[in-house]
Amino acid sequence: MSRDSRDAPGPWDAAGPADAAGSWDEDGPPHPLALRRTGRSEQEPDRLPEVRELEVLGWEPAPEELAWVFLPYVWPPADRTWIPDRSTHWAVDTRLDGHGHVTGVEATPLAEAELHDLDRETEELLDALGLPHRPPGRLWLLRPIGPYPAVGAFLDHLRSVARERGIEFRASPELLSLTRAELATLTGSGPP
Repeated sequence: MSRDSRDAPGPWDAAGPADAAGSWDEDGPPHPLALRRTGRSEQEPDRLPEVRELEVLGWEPAPEELAWVFLPYVWPPADRTWIPDRSTHWAVDTRLDGHGHVTGVEATPLAEAELHDLDRETEELLDALGLPHRPPGRLWLLRPIGPYPAVGAFLDHLRSVARERGIEFRASPELLSLTRAELATLTGSGPP
């Protein structure tokens, strides 16, 4: 995919000086497309209009699997960005009759406390990896790198290499190290 001036790396992509260790872009602003929208949306994260617009430009939401909790942190700064998370996370209560038929469905937004509980597992995994916690309220998007046409293709490659090396597929120092090494090879930045 070719990149044009609307999609060229800019201050919203950079984490400052090259940081082989990683960064959450703590002081970096969100992608400019996110600045056109404000306020809470009742849509789920992947349904937000700004996410859809960025997908057209080649960005992909960072994977939600806990094994990749660190991925935006180590992804090359020019190929990662974030937008404010103005989505709503829903709790869905489904009622069934005695035959297993749905008799009612009620969806209610999760409260802040419940959202924090969801983040706790992520924070615990990052602590175990020796990484700082993610800044709150962000949705991360990544662009494919190297010869991989999609972020998922690169992750499939990592899973394959991990399997060959006997690395268990879970958020671990070994998977983090492998990911950093493979990214460094692809970006030509040398060993992490």
